[in-house]
Amino acid sequence: MRPTRRLFAVLALFAGLALTAPAAALAQDERWLHVRVDASDGQGEKVRINLPLSLAEKVLPAIHTHELRGGRLRIHHRGLHEVDIRAIVEALKTTRDGEFLTVESEKENVRVAKQGGYLRVEVRGKNGTTVDATVPMAVVEALLDTEDPNELNVAAALRALAAHGDIVIVDVREQKESVRVWVDTRSTQD
Repeated sequence: MRPTRRLFAVLALFAGLALTAPAAALAQDERWLHVRVDASDGQGEKVRINLPLSLAEKVLPAIHTHELRGGRLRIHHRGLHEVDIRAIVEALKTTRDGEFLTVESEKENVRVAKQGGYLRVEVRGKNGTTVDATVPMAVVEALLDTEDPNELNVAAALRALAAHGDIVIVDVREQKESVRVWVDTRSTQD
C-alpha cells in the first residue's frame, strides 16, 4: 500500500501550490483536504498535505498525465465495460440503508454498506490491518458525472466534498504504515 512516486509528485505539486494560495482562499469556512501518511518501517517516511479544496479544484485541470486530464481520471480496467456503474449508483442512491456485502475469510473480513447517505467500506485483516472508507453518496454521484463510462470526474467530486461537512474519507492502518485522508475547515493537521 506504499504511495507511488507519481502520487508523491502530484501531492507535492498540490502542497507547493497551497503554500502560494491567495489569502482569499484561506477563508474561515474554506474546506481543506488533508492527507497523512506515516511509515514506521526503517525509513520512517512521513507525508503531510493540507490543501484547500477550492485550490485543488482550480489546479486539477492544469495536470495532464496519461490518466488525469481536465479534472477527470481515466480508468483502465477490462471488466469496466461489463458493469453499468451509473445504474448501480442510481440504485444505491434510491435504496434504503443496509449492509450489502459481507465477506469473511481466513485473511480478512469485509463489509460494504449504505448508512445515512454514505457508502461505507470496512476491512478487518487478520494481521491487524484495518481499512475504513466513508464516502458521501453525493461525492460518489459527482465522480460519475461524466459521459464517458471510463472516467471519474474528480473536479466534480471535489466540489461535492467542499459542500459537505467534516469527514474522514479513508483511514488505513497496517503494521508498518498508516494513511488518513479527511476534510475539515482547519488549515493544519493539529
